Amino acid sequence: MSIRRLLNRWRLVVAIVAFGIWCAALRASPDAGWPQWGRTPEHQGASSAAGQPLNAILADVPYDPFILAELAEGAGQVNVHYAAPLVQAGAVYIEVKSGSYRACSPPGSGQPAPCGSNGWNLQTWGVQKLVWQDGALAPAWTFQSDWKPEPNSNNALMGWEPVFHPAISGASLFVPGAGGTVFLVDTQSGLARSRVNPFPTMDPSIYVAGGLAADDTGRIYYHAIRLDPADPWGKNVLGSWLIRIDAEGHAVAVPFSSLVAGAPPADAPCELEFSSPLPWPPSASAMPPMSACGSQRPAINVIPAISPDGTIYTVSRAHFNTRYAYLVAVKADLTPLWSASLRDFLDDGCDVGLPPSGMPGGCRTGSPRGVDPATNNRPAGRVWDLSTSSPVVLPDGAILFGAQTTYNYFRGHLFKFSASGEPIGSYDFGWDSTPAVFRHDGTYSVLIKDNHYDLGSYCFDPQYCPPERGRFDLTSLDANLQPEWFFTNRNMESCARQKDGSITCSPNPEGGFEWCVNQPAVDARGVLYATSEDGFLYAIGRDGQVHESIFLDLAIGAAYTPVSIGPEGLIYCENNGHLFVVGLQARPSLSLPPAPGVRPVGFH
Repeated sequence: MSIRRLLNRWRLVVAIVAFGIWCAALRASPDAGWPQWGRTPEHQGASSAAGQPLNAILADVPYDPFILAELAEGAGQVNVHYAAPLVQAGAVYIEVKSGSYRACSPPGSGQPAPCGSNGWNLQTWGVQKLVWQDGALAPAWTFQSDWKPEPNSNNALMGWEPVFHPAISGASLFVPGAGGTVFLVDTQSGLARSRVNPFPTMDPSIYVAGGLAADDTGRIYYHAIRLDPADPWGKNVLGSWLIRIDAEGHAVAVPFSSLVAGAPPADAPCELEFSSPLPWPPSASAMPPMSACGSQRPAINVIPAISPDGTIYTVSRAHFNTRYAYLVAVKADLTPLWSASLRDFLDDGCDVGLPPSGMPGGCRTGSPRGVDPATNNRPAGRVWDLSTSSPVVLPDGAILFGAQTTYNYFRGHLFKFSASGEPIGSYDFGWDSTPAVFRHDGTYSVLIKDNHYDLGSYCFDPQYCPPERGRFDLTSLDANLQPEWFFTNRNMESCARQKDGSITCSPNPEGGFEWCVNQPAVDARGVLYATSEDGFLYAIGRDGQVHESIFLDLAIGAAYTPVSIGPEGLIYCENNGHLFVVGLQARPSLSLPPAPGVRPVGFH
């Protein structure tokens, strides 16, 4: 037998075995779906299905008609937090937009007012159900909500559109509405069964803040805040709540003021960063300026996580100050369990995670070791309303949360807390990221994007904080947050899909692309799926190597979007305002996939 025929036969055997493994995994999890952010109440981002090979784009559905204007307003990037595709057997529910978008002329000018991010309320948000028919996705119905995002007054949200995120529980789709309300929409008909209002009246100054989460009993949890209509971010928050809707549609709202113990009062002085000349801190004994904290309230885009014992985990921050933030644990009866500060745990500032003091990128000579150069105090995990990081409950009962820390090249930190609220570990990346979790061999791995940005260490002045060359990784951490492997995106080409389906590429002048996924997905085999700003969807194996990849639509058009896995192993992802469904086929059959690693699709 010739070497070529022998090789072909070997490839056939490998393909048959791979397909058999994939089908076995699929049969073991016929009800696997993706009903909410992170798929499960714990937000672990793990599917019980095996992902299909990334052979083809099986569906391409536009959902944001304003994408070109949003790209222009964002100077080439999409400043929108989109919802995860919610997947059931045979159907997917996606966020859709309508109404109007008033573009600024020129982009970024704010004129004619209100335009761009100051005209968000001119848009209409809704949910569209798509069903598989003859191998294609077809619209079944569209439900339009009256939900509006929190305003971007005085550029408080830096033009980043807050998330509109529904959740599926039972036969109902729960959809955020105006005034802190939630619609219960029938998944079959698309008609609203009812609207749940936890408040005495419809108050347009109350906003659903962040997305909805469902527990295993059918209860729904979310946040609401009430902002001053005239000055939402300059005046103190007028109220904030954690809300639960039970299976009968009854709502209970608990004020955040009753949940966060030990936080400074609203009028208490809280630290700001130095404004004096660089380098920081100004002296070894310098004290930072102070200003009123504001009341504790939920971070804008956080979605609560629920542990198997019913404990709810969420995140709170001071209204005026990102440096006073807490991971909050609430009992199943909505009484407080504990609140853990994100302050005074880290010590990797001056002379630790930074260049030596007195050197470029380092603190002022003689600075105390380990402090944040911006405050001269121990570093704080900062909760910005630009982020979509949400808590993750781990298999051992511990909790993860990613916060920003601007002194470590703006990479943030991933915090790990015990089930009783003690800080037990951290990793020096966590910005705008909800990790996925893969259980294996009696333990688990934490899978996270790990961007090293083209930025200075703690400031934007190149004389004192010269930018480093970027490196953009996906990283697997063990249960102690120690790295197991890194995968670095080395694509140096910027590509775009043309109207005829062809792909054109050119050298990327900036060199390298960030991982834009804000939560990756991991399948039953431990294969990690993530989208990059280069426009590709990647499948990374447990060995930390690319198994497959496929180009979607547009480099830099991906926004910060999550990935979902359907019950058949189809991969649902987003790019350039389009939903893409990637896999071998829309329904499993005896068609033979290519052998893993033999013919990856696209750049790798």
